Amino acid sequence: MTDHRYLRVARELRKEIADGVYPVGSQLPTEHELCERFAVSRYTIREALRRLREDNLVVSRPRAGTVVVPRTTTNYYAHDVVSINDLVAFAAGSSFEIDSNAMVTVDDDDTAARTGLPPGTEWLSVRGNRRAAGHATPICRTEYYINRAFAGVGRLLQRHSGPIFPLIEDVFGVSIVEVRQHIRAVIVTPELAKTLGVGAGTAALQMQRSYTTSEGEIAQVTVNTHAGDGYRYSMTLHRVSGQAEP
Repeated sequence: MTDHRYLRVARELRKEIADGVYPVGSQLPTEHELCERFAVSRYTIREALRRLREDNLVVSRPRAGTVVVPRTTTNYYAHDVVSINDLVAFAAGSSFEIDSNAMVTVDDDDTAARTGLPPGTEWLSVRGNRRAAGHATPICRTEYYINRAFAGVGRLLQRHSGPIFPLIEDVFGVSIVEVRQHIRAVIVTPELAKTLGVGAGTAALQMQRSYTTSEGEIAQVTVNTHAGDGYRYSMTLHRVSGQAEP
């Protein structure tokens, strides 16, 4: 099994840098100290530090160690996904501010196209903004559409800032076994432009995910819309041994 512990280490260090535990100009602990703290190998720590360098959070210098540097003016929100568990970590690292929470019927072509849900079906619609700590502008506009069979989680959401699908699993005893994702380019509407702090008519990235249970039932569909110049999506692919190159 591929070891992705470096993602956990990188996320924890990112959060500590954002929280001021390691201010600009300070040094991160040595590789040896980080190995002991996280109980991982030096290779894992080096991969985590590489991620931080790619995000322009730190630089590594000979004999100076790894130093925290000022953020560049281009503020990308980096999202590394390799498993369903990483979706939990992504959402847990931000807060979700709810605007609306109500049952709706998919009754227009735009909603059906955006969500992939059948027209005429009823879902719990939860809408709001997802925000990273210390950032005034939201990361994205988020829409949740929850299967009416699991709509009871709606009353728990005001006290719940993390991802919703683990809550569905806990409350209803189901298991999410597949997440299918589609990404498309869209044009920012005037209303969305105000939320994301960008110009109307500019480009945005819209990510639609459908969460399927072990029974083959769609439990939830999520639509996240990000400003096009403020998001980077990273995915690592590994060759499966024994397969020939295409």
